[in-house]
Amino acid sequence: MEPALQSSLFEQSDRRDLGNGAWLEVRSGWLFQDGSPDDTLFAELRDQIPWRAERRQMYDRVLDVPRLISFHNLVDADAPHPRLKQLRRRLNDAYAGELGEPFVTAGLCLYRDGNDSVAWHGDNIGRSRTEDTMVAILGLGATRVFALRPRGGGPSLRLRHCHGDLLVMGGSCQRTWEHAVPKTTRPTGPRISIQFRPQGVR
Repeated sequence: MEPALQSSLFEQSDRRDLGNGAWLEVRSGWLFQDGSPDDTLFAELRDQIPWRAERRQMYDRVLDVPRLISFHNLVDADAPHPRLKQLRRRLNDAYAGELGEPFVTAGLCLYRDGNDSVAWHGDNIGRSRTEDTMVAILGLGATRVFALRPRGGGPSLRLRHCHGDLLVMGGSCQRTWEHAVPKTTRPTGPRISIQFRPQGVR
């Protein structure tokens, strides 16, 4: 049985202070707030992105990573879909001033069904242990749980990440919190997440 989802935490405010300099912002329906009724992006990305599977060493075994991925530098290379650069511009208009640098990359993950997932982690590879950063995640397709927990233990959050919703993790969030997309036994369709990050963050 899955615990109750805590999306109600954001009914009064888009941004929630997580403590120790970390914050999380939720923008429901952000994809459609530029006045575009276009709802075809999920299918276009699913069919056009050069998806690849990964395998990773886990203890004494090499296992398939339970999702497909694709990573793109949107500044130094052509984007596999023109909307990725348009979305990057929108995010930079909204957040680059606060971040102090632009978003430059888009990492995409395709969760094919409820068996696909990503384990607890923070997107701080390539940054110092004391450096703050920002990661913006756009959800497309099926609704999935987006979970967060403090590093070292503490109460966790479980949010419904719906089609078109934007989640932005800022401040010390990548250093002091971890996030995950857990597996689910409930029937669910495919989901694509797009993670926009500044230079040197993975």
